[in-house]
Amino acid sequence: MGIAELQSIHVHPVKALRGENPREAVVEPWGLAGDRRWVLIDDGGKVVTQRQHPRLAPAAAGLVPGGVVLSAPGLPSLTVPEPEPVDIVALDIFGTKVEGALAGQDAHDWCSGYLGVPVRLVHMDDPATRRPVDPDYALPGETVSFADGFPLLITSVSSLDSLNSLIAQGAHAAEGPLPMNRFRPNLVVSGTEPWAEDDWSRIAVGDVTFRVAKMCGRCVVTTTDQATAARGKEPLHTLGRHRRFAGSLVFGQNLVPLTLGTVRVGDPVRVLD
Repeated sequence: MGIAELQSIHVHPVKALRGENPREAVVEPWGLAGDRRWVLIDDGGKVVTQRQHPRLAPAAAGLVPGGVVLSAPGLPSLTVPEPEPVDIVALDIFGTKVEGALAGQDAHDWCSGYLGVPVRLVHMDDPATRRPVDPDYALPGETVSFADGFPLLITSVSSLDSLNSLIAQGAHAAEGPLPMNRFRPNLVVSGTEPWAEDDWSRIAVGDVTFRVAKMCGRCVVTTTDQATAARGKEPLHTLGRHRRFAGSLVFGQNLVPLTLGTVRVGDPVRVLD
């Protein structure tokens, strides 16, 4: 690997909503501070994401002291404080039962009004105990927020460039080039060879080290334009032809922190193993 560095950082306070791009972020055991600590659930307690509702893509959540501020096209913004862990609800996130604290009714009404279906907003009050990492890939005691399965996701600029080149040669060339936000990563690295991350097992970003847990299998969310909510065929069509591993269409790597600290844009990225 050449001179690799952290190009950007992405924090999504509410799962499935647009997030923020800070210049630095604190790394906690379960992910970046503030990342995916909130989630929407339906009447049956199942997590609601862009998989079912691509309309979530243009909505946004930003961190404010003690809570989040929600915004969406056509609606006034709403500040939602972190709820006290009193009204606890059980929810289903991809078949796993997790508990969280319900936000206030005004937050439920705002989110339901935007989506046009009844939903409730839930906060993970104690990420140290609420949800373990997939035991097939976890070390003892590792936990995760409401992220899909692992504390962080890292992608690379060069791999996206390579993917976009493949899309340009394919049947849906008009859909490309795709931006990185289709993949909703936490960390984006520049200065690597395309697909170099396939071979990583342990890396350092600045002073913080991470274990590379597994390749990231991609879903229909990547076909969703994050600005308009329109869906297409890419990148899944091209990933299916060129990046299929063990039945998954792969882009990026899932990370688990081994040490804690702060990562900053411009930090060197080093491959340790």
